[in-house]
Amino acid sequence: MVTPGRKMRIGATATIGNVSLRIEGITAEGERIVAFEKDVDIYAGGSMPLPPYVNRFSDDTDAARYQTVFAREPGAVAAPTAGLHFTSDMLSDIRHAFVTLHVGPGTFLPVRSENIAEHRMHAERFSISPEAADKINDAQRIVAVGTTAMRVLETAMRKIKPESRQIESQSGETDLFIYPPFTFRIVDALLTNFHLPRSTLLMLVSAFAGREFILRAYEEAVRERYRFFSYGDCMLIL
Repeated sequence: MVTPGRKMRIGATATIGNVSLRIEGITAEGERIVAFEKDVDIYAGGSMPLPPYVNRFSDDTDAARYQTVFAREPGAVAAPTAGLHFTSDMLSDIRHAFVTLHVGPGTFLPVRSENIAEHRMHAERFSISPEAADKINDAQRIVAVGTTAMRVLETAMRKIKPESRQIESQSGETDLFIYPPFTFRIVDALLTNFHLPRSTLLMLVSAFAGREFILRAYEEAVRERYRFFSYGDCMLIL
């Protein structure tokens, strides 16, 4: 993802950490295919990419704040923001299981199609460990922490028979787009932040709780001056 795009035509060059790169191609969505002349330490040569609506460069505090306390595997381009509300002490008092979805750049793309069914979701890598699958299958009630966990669990359920509620350990990719109407097969409750208008995430919560109910909740949040988006407040949908 580049900006300004007009400077990053095919053949254009730039450097990261004193390593040269060249633009080799441009996808239909405007993303650039980049070739580096040699391996580069992107963590030393770059800075944490905060969501564009934060409207500032990241600083040293973001390295800790824009990260969940349970993050382990590198791969996501954004934090699963509902998880930012938890501390290690809180997790020690709550029965929980960890699933992984590597959030991709598609999370920032608004839905521009008049027919939302025509919107194409970027595929994102996910995994469910055997230990996590056992814990989830033994649970009486499933509370998804964030839309990422929701999509992982509902993706897993769509790989088994409709009458079953027993998911299996697995890894793969998901491009599941959840919007009204949608039949949820495993998640009973959802903890999530307040999302951008015309976003796939807002459509997911509308499918889960009902569009009119969500609109009333957002009106209340605006009236009471709740904080929206990544560093904002959250709501629990029961």
